[in-house]
Amino acid sequence: MVWRGRKLGLVFKRRDPLAWGPWLREQVYPKSGIKRATRYVIHRMRRLPDQPHRVARGVFAGSLIGFLPLPGLQFVAAWLAARVVNGNLLAALLATFNTNPLTTPFFAVLAMTLGHWIMGIEAPLTAEYIGRAFADAGSDLWYNFMALFGPEKASWTGLIKFWHEIYVPYFIGALGPGILISAIGYYITIPLVSAYQKARAAKASERHERRSRLKEAVAKAAHRLTHKADGSDQLSDRTGDDDSHPAP
Repeated sequence: MVWRGRKLGLVFKRRDPLAWGPWLREQVYPKSGIKRATRYVIHRMRRLPDQPHRVARGVFAGSLIGFLPLPGLQFVAAWLAARVVNGNLLAALLATFNTNPLTTPFFAVLAMTLGHWIMGIEAPLTAEYIGRAFADAGSDLWYNFMALFGPEKASWTGLIKFWHEIYVPYFIGALGPGILISAIGYYITIPLVSAYQKARAAKASERHERRSRLKEAVAKAAHRLTHKADGSDQLSDRTGDDDSHPAP
């Protein structure tokens, strides 16, 4: 458990924590750009020390959760989904970054349109309609909260309408495209991770062979130096013996 906590910290924790303002800006548009941030996430997933199929299952689970309307609960839901499919947990958490504030509105409109069609809801999905639904739901939440401290009765009309005409259609409509895109990610992840792990293993084997050859060369050189030193000592001993017995 400690190792997993350290691993999560190494993956997600910044060396220099950001203030609230820069952190919010990073969530909307990363400083390095969305393309580079996406490449970084893919790079981290390829380096995960696990079997390619388990990494791919984690990607599928996390990607699907990322498409669903679960604000504030995506990490928890991705962790649970990864456990259900026996996928890599870190891959699932990383895969939830498949959506961001720039792409989510377009996918949300697509999902709600599909959900309305499946459920037979004929309400027009205009910006004014969606904005009014959010405003009514937020107004109900605030009114009901204040009603806890006063004589007013709670009102649920806006929240019920939001639930039936926005949230549920969004959830149902997101399942089909989410499963399809996540399945594509699953089948793409397996060869990517396999190729990376094979290349990394080959590189590690090559480094090991180079080190072995270097050690062998050093050992041979040391042996030759030792042999030469022994020969020099023997020659010195013989010269000393010759000097101790001078010719008559």
